[in-house]
Amino acid sequence: MSQDTAVDDSLGETTLLDRIRELILGGDYKPGTALSEVRLAEYYAVSRTPVREALKQLQIEGLVEIRPKVGTFVREITRREILEMFEVKETLEGLAARLMARRGQIPELDTLRTNVEASELAVLRNDSAAYANLVHEFHETLITGSDNLKLAQHYRTLMNQLAYHHLVLTSVQHPGRLSRSTAEHRQVLELITAKDSVGAELAMKDHVWASSREVMMDSVSRQDRN
Repeated sequence: MSQDTAVDDSLGETTLLDRIRELILGGDYKPGTALSEVRLAEYYAVSRTPVREALKQLQIEGLVEIRPKVGTFVREITRREILEMFEVKETLEGLAARLMARRGQIPELDTLRTNVEASELAVLRNDSAAYANLVHEFHETLITGSDNLKLAQHYRTLMNQLAYHHLVLTSVQHPGRLSRSTAEHRQVLELITAKDSVGAELAMKDHVWASSREVMMDSVSRQDRN
């Protein structure tokens, strides 16, 4: 980290938490990396207290592990944890699709439609980076469109633990995955538009299951390389 990019003394605790979380989710801090309270406090020009509180919250979120008398480290989730979190993701996103389908014509529906059209263009261009961002937007719009704050809260905590954006960037490199994923998104969109709440839920669950298979393939590959 360059000192030139350090923030000033006015950095609030919530923002500090967000900044450290972003570095972990963005891959700046790799799994197993030691996080020094002293170095983080110096970098962000704050005392160690807000750093300590931020790290405690990140431990609750499952992103770091605090080992007494040893230190704080970025957690690497296991294959079992990834699988279990995708099972929960499948349930939450399926529910979100069902709830959104019941709401009829809402602004989020137009956003989903625009998103799917942009995704299809990204597939034609084979632009996996743009597509990964569109995937994030699609799923976030679905959660927002469910209009269920508790669902959204649990979902976003889960996504942080999964470091989902990084997983998507990797899995969309698989041959044919971009086009399959986009077709799955369009199917969900059409079922939500038709107010078919049961169909939308099942289609969304199938999509998450298909995504989890791609991610688990990458997990096996990483284990083989190690």
